[in-house]
Amino acid sequence: MRREFGPRRATWVEVLEPADGMPDDLVAMERFNTIYRALCAVLFNFAQSGHPGGSVSSGHIVTGLLLDGMDYDIGDPNRRDQDLLSYSAGHKALGLYAMWALRDEVTRIARPELLPDDENLRLRFEDLLGFRRNATRTTPLFKHFNAKPLDGHPTPATPFVKLSTGASGIGVGSSLGLAVAAADADGDDAPWVHLIEGEGGMTPGRVAEAAAFAGTSGLSNTVIHVDWNQSSIDSDAVTREGDKPGDYVQWDPCEFFYLHDWNVMYVPDGFDFGLVLTAQRMAADMDNGQPTAIVYRTTKGWQYGIEGKESHGAGHKMCSEEYFETQRPVFGDETESLPSADGSDPVAVEAAQWATLERYRELLESDDMTALIAERLANAKTRLDTNERRPRDGAPDLERAFVAADPGSVPDEIALKPGDSLALRQALGKTLGYLNRESNGAILVGAADLLGSTSISDVGVGFPDGFYHRTSNPGARALSVGGICEDGLSSVLTGVSAFGVHMGAVASYGAFLAPLGHISSRLHAIGDQMRQETEPGPYRPFILVCAHAGMKTGEDGPTHADPQALQVLQENFVPGSAVTLTPWEPAEMWPLVSAALQARPSLIAPFVTRPGETVPDRDALGLAPASMATQGVYKLRSATGTPDGVVVLQGSEVTYAFVNETLPLLEEAGIDIDAYLVTSVELFDRLSQDDKEAIFPSAATQSAMGITGFTLPTTYRWVRSDLGRANTMSPFEKGHFLSSGVGDMVVHEAGLDGEGQAQRIKSYLDALT
Repeated sequence: MRREFGPRRATWVEVLEPADGMPDDLVAMERFNTIYRALCAVLFNFAQSGHPGGSVSSGHIVTGLLLDGMDYDIGDPNRRDQDLLSYSAGHKALGLYAMWALRDEVTRIARPELLPDDENLRLRFEDLLGFRRNATRTTPLFKHFNAKPLDGHPTPATPFVKLSTGASGIGVGSSLGLAVAAADADGDDAPWVHLIEGEGGMTPGRVAEAAAFAGTSGLSNTVIHVDWNQSSIDSDAVTREGDKPGDYVQWDPCEFFYLHDWNVMYVPDGFDFGLVLTAQRMAADMDNGQPTAIVYRTTKGWQYGIEGKESHGAGHKMCSEEYFETQRPVFGDETESLPSADGSDPVAVEAAQWATLERYRELLESDDMTALIAERLANAKTRLDTNERRPRDGAPDLERAFVAADPGSVPDEIALKPGDSLALRQALGKTLGYLNRESNGAILVGAADLLGSTSISDVGVGFPDGFYHRTSNPGARALSVGGICEDGLSSVLTGVSAFGVHMGAVASYGAFLAPLGHISSRLHAIGDQMRQETEPGPYRPFILVCAHAGMKTGEDGPTHADPQALQVLQENFVPGSAVTLTPWEPAEMWPLVSAALQARPSLIAPFVTRPGETVPDRDALGLAPASMATQGVYKLRSATGTPDGVVVLQGSEVTYAFVNETLPLLEEAGIDIDAYLVTSVELFDRLSQDDKEAIFPSAATQSAMGITGFTLPTTYRWVRSDLGRANTMSPFEKGHFLSSGVGDMVVHEAGLDGEGQAQRIKSYLDALT
């Protein structure tokens, strides 16, 4: 029995003949691509590192886009209105750099007025000396030319690159995040977002999640270009092809995208410019409201001398006879006169590489192709200027969210008073919802089938219900990313933030989201840091809502109520790039989130619990105000005289137990302590050393014990003595994962209820004396 695909909004086309009206300068484009291919070989040769195979096989695809299919301005890589090309297949970075440098050199020779004045906004021939080289490199030419260190996989340190990609399928989701952000900001006039990918890069599960999102959401400004060469690191039959089973998956790329309701165009020969351009032009004319995948059948390492999987991350030995053969299509009989080096002396290798690039420069200066290609680049800018793309009416204004986020001024509509009852997740949803309304919808959200459960649905209050669809529901703020798909969600919504017009926010159980969202968050942070080289400015926050956090999710059992999640993120990023939030009670939410937004990190990760909680009467209890949470650490309770001891708290459940149950027992026993509360390690670290010392004296670390709802190592910074650490309380101290039940019972099982805390504090104080 055979089963056909069900109804689709998309269409499937096989491009078997070039369309009429192909450009007259195809010969020039072929010549450009031949030089590009040889330049790829040069890059690998002198670095002896990189991925030549996929860079070579995708050459015709990228050449077609840059010279014919895209509207952009080579003089301004940061123009918001231009089409984007995203190398989601980050291992093709070698090809990206070769293509960018060749494009720049052609323009420098024939149309220099098109180039930007700032060298940081260019990728020059000189910068190729930095391929896979460290920024601290001291070789003479690298320093003389101020060459860029070109990362092994793409980052925004390179002009026109908006994302850090290359990590197991992350780039597809984050690139689609760029596309939905562009579509939401500019409506019908949105720029196109083109992705370069291979079939191996489609095999991670998060790619299927992201593809489902684009098809479901009608991201018709998206085209993915699949270099289907069938070769990965270990396989030359990645997917099924016809009757031959694949080593890894039993679909082919056309079936994969058609399944997810993408238009499919199959190009049987990805090295035929007529077919390549025909498909790319047809994709631009598609008007059925669906994204498009163009699948080009290619050969990895085509005409490089090494083909298939052997060319993925390897190539010819330095200056070998095989390497020089890769140069022959460009230099002919003059190939034998090209520079050589044996690899033993880095200075000599660099000199030979530069001498080789100078030969390319001489060739381009005398080649008729150069002027023709430069004219195409000028036309790309002319088309862009003619388009006059503008943000849609009522477009989001993200800056208004940052202005509204004043930690010292809680908006009346979300202000809380003692005795109010709501969950931390609800307080977070109301906080982000207020900021979304203030910014005209600049926060796009997603959840792993948990919009209401995590209360992130409140971010969309005041906007259309349901999920975003570019055509039928463009005003909705919630994205549908594949269902229970923390990986895909994090990828897409980091891309939303990276575009620079929105904040992306994703919610799920902290137990799942902290680890599964970590890779996307890390790449986003890398991207923000590297972007300072080409587009200096504040980082672009992404919000990872670690909901249903900790022991109070006990009914779901230890698989879900996980104390470990904070340790995955807290103090685990480059300083300044991430802020974790561990609020105690709902009134701390507005000041904490606002302070985090003012800090402008790449990642904001609030850990919020599920059950409803009562807002405490801090004045009546003699506790510090909720506004103090913005310090990251604050003295929640001060002893009336000399303290008997110091306790450091982190986690909502243990702090509620401490305030409601432990303190009365200690007061009854005549014990008077200082109690500190950790609400954000990273916000605390933003303070001056003097301020930190004044808030939490270093001497206190020697006399403190900790009580945490998270894992023991999260307390080590605050508790430094052996005795303090031996008495610090954490969920796993009894040597087992906790069992199921209502939250208070799980806290009791861990010994972290009021009675357990009081007994441990008494024991610790006895040991101190």
